[in-house]
Amino acid sequence: MSPEQSPDVIVIGAGAVGENAAARVVRGGLSAVVVESELVGGECSYWACMPSKALLRPGIALNGARSVAGAREAVTGGLDPQQVLARRDSFTSNWDDSSQVEWVDSTGITLLRGRARLTGERQVEVRNDDGATPLTARHAVILATGSTPSVPPIDGLRDTPFWGTREATSAKEVPGSLTVLGGGVAGVELAQAYARLGSEVTLVARSGLLGNYPQQAAQLVQRGLERDGVTLHLDTGTEAVQYDGGHFRVSLAGGSVVESERLLVSTGRHPALAGLGLEDLGLDPRGLESDESGQVGGHPWLYAVGDAAGKVLLTHQGKYEARMTGDAVVARANGTLNGNPDRWSAFASTADTYAVPQVVFTDPEIAMAGRTVETARKDGLNVSETSLELAVAGSSLHADNYEGWAQMVVDEDRKVLVGVTFAGPDVAELLHAATIAIAGEVPLERLWHAVPAYPTISEVWLRLLEKYGL
Repeated sequence: MSPEQSPDVIVIGAGAVGENAAARVVRGGLSAVVVESELVGGECSYWACMPSKALLRPGIALNGARSVAGAREAVTGGLDPQQVLARRDSFTSNWDDSSQVEWVDSTGITLLRGRARLTGERQVEVRNDDGATPLTARHAVILATGSTPSVPPIDGLRDTPFWGTREATSAKEVPGSLTVLGGGVAGVELAQAYARLGSEVTLVARSGLLGNYPQQAAQLVQRGLERDGVTLHLDTGTEAVQYDGGHFRVSLAGGSVVESERLLVSTGRHPALAGLGLEDLGLDPRGLESDESGQVGGHPWLYAVGDAAGKVLLTHQGKYEARMTGDAVVARANGTLNGNPDRWSAFASTADTYAVPQVVFTDPEIAMAGRTVETARKDGLNVSETSLELAVAGSSLHADNYEGWAQMVVDEDRKVLVGVTFAGPDVAELLHAATIAIAGEVPLERLWHAVPAYPTISEVWLRLLEKYGL
């Protein structure tokens, strides 16, 4: 056993979220050890955000050229799958984390490889091939362990070599056919990516597509998938899966069977908390309760951030939580923060509740910030809805036959935005303006003075506000 180490803070997990938490701690003058059992940089860097968007982008760029007269005539071929995969590999650094390790070292964070387990208050044991290293944190332990795929209880599924999102984003070749189980963000993104790379894709979902987004926006994505040749089985259950060594047979409710070379299961994720020793501390590894600073209830020395906290499973939101938590740990260590932090302060991840931005990177895209009409009303708000087709001078210049949709949700009691959704080609870059308006609680009468440049797609803001009545 190695000698005990006693840093100020121990961060379990060196993904993007854990890196941010540790960096804020060190910036605040405390020492930090980060423990990682896999690649430094985590899921987003190697198996999620970056490789999936790298797989999608070439098809979106090609389709964008084909959507403009004068450019489409210059397009003489389709995607080159091997070049797409090679470009994807470059964004993952070929699954080599040495550059990420260099960054960790440069910040003054100590990296420890191995699997961590909580053994007591502020105590962690890290095991690797060289044995065990005991750690004791002077101030805090931060869980940044991410999430893991949820596998549905489908007869025969676990006995087959199905793909999870990791296998799909790191595949070395494009299968001739692919069945996707799941109609959430990852499912629709990867279905479209592989359809454009040449796979014959079938997507099966127990309900409709993208149920957490406004229906009108989801319908645009559905039409996009259908244009790319994706066969959709919506509101359809999966009863059994078989694998004969070369093909999967997926039996659907109603009696139909789908066969394919590969099967991707993308039916959600849950916090990766198993094996951390939480049970010994009286905590439930199925999920933790934490405040806006990330502090776990009943254990003032323990924090959870990112997917491990189970609040908003998005990389950018996890990094936001990590910044707030790191600063809160430093403030509590210095005695400048006592009790729960104030909402919207430097130590509270209040935006998790009110102003989360999220994008579906399909073609067309969906970009949404804040709450839908349904979630706002569920929260007890008196809201109105204003929506329209996204048809302005900027969109017509952007692409021939541009098809899009936009919506804003207004809290009528305060006359501020609480939700905005855009759907259409390349709308993701409109999103930050909406996020600022929601997080800043900009009054509509002042937002009316934010004049969109002409001719840009942002002119949709003017049309929404006009239709609202300004």
